[in-house]
Amino acid sequence: MPYPSIVFNKECNNLKLEHERIPYNTPNKNAHIESFHRLLEDDCISMNRFSNYTQAYMAVLGYIEYYNNVRIHSSCKYYAPVEYNQMLKDGKIKNKVFSV
Repeated sequence: MPYPSIVFNKECNNLKLEHERIPYNTPNKNAHIESFHRLLEDDCISMNRFSNYTQAYMAVLGYIEYYNNVRIHSSCKYYAPVEYNQMLKDGKIKNKVFSV
């Protein structure tokens, strides 16, 4: 069997996905996904005992649905991400502009 990274890269190519990596020694560039992983662990995974992969998979899917459609986010002006993005598209709110 080939190395997992070879299989992963091949599947990314098949799906026309670009796997981006953060530069070395820049953990702050990963902060958003690390925050999501912590919430997923705290609010979903650690609160359940799964008997099989399917149960775990369905719980994670349910949490992602909740996270995007129901859970309010302070970075989204206290709206759920889906609602916030729709309001941006409709011009009802303006996106934050950050200077670097």
